[in-house]
Amino acid sequence: MRIPYLVATTVTVFSLLTNAIAVRKQGASISRRSDTQQEQKKTAARKEYEDGKKYFHEPGQDDLLGHYDTRYFTELVSYEEKRFTQLHMIRAYLDTFREKGIETWIAHGTLLGWWWNSKMLPWDWDIDVQVSGSTLEYIGTHLNHTFHSYTSPSNKSMTRTYLLDVNPHSAERDHGDGFNIIDARWIDVHNGLFIDITGLSEAHPDVQPGTWSCKNLHQYKVTDLYPMRDTQYEGVIAKVPYAYDRILMEEYSEKALVLTEFEG
Repeated sequence: MRIPYLVATTVTVFSLLTNAIAVRKQGASISRRSDTQQEQKKTAARKEYEDGKKYFHEPGQDDLLGHYDTRYFTELVSYEEKRFTQLHMIRAYLDTFREKGIETWIAHGTLLGWWWNSKMLPWDWDIDVQVSGSTLEYIGTHLNHTFHSYTSPSNKSMTRTYLLDVNPHSAERDHGDGFNIIDARWIDVHNGLFIDITGLSEAHPDVQPGTWSCKNLHQYKVTDLYPMRDTQYEGVIAKVPYAYDRILMEEYSEKALVLTEFEG
């Protein structure tokens, strides 16, 4: 039986369209696969570059994994364990530096928590402290890679050990590629959580005399930092900058000092 011309033509056109769609889909699939491979290559190349340039390493880059030191990380801890670790970690850090006569002060979100109730903000992921450039040089020379034992005053059975690790790139005072903006860390070797330590120095005395900055481009007038104020943070003696309110408003805006709700 002969197929009518119209039907035969329709079948031929349909077949051609089907083949064209299949080819297009295959091409799109190959393109997507190629894009994915290119992204994977870029990611691998960046990681290889980062591994060679970056001193401190974390098991991930998100808010959870980005706050552990890879060397001592085994698993994510619970929120309660994290807060417990941070509480004793900052107490041990502040007490150790004070006992050794080394000046340090709390900064960034840690300073904001102090503003509200002299404690850590419940949603804050990390703890930040600062030191002067001369102090950074001192701890790099005399205390780098030293371990410090701690026993809780309220619970003698609670002991921890912390590593003070100074970045070998700490003497480089510009932002660079951004991989080494953290100058040192105080690390809990029990689970890898840490305190970030950044140094402040007069990076451009010729054009910005009296202005100190860190490698993450935060700038401070020396007259806003000194004289330091003695206070308490999480139950231990601490120091905060002289003009703490101005520093906090410049970094977080005035709302951060008055609003009593966080993200609604």
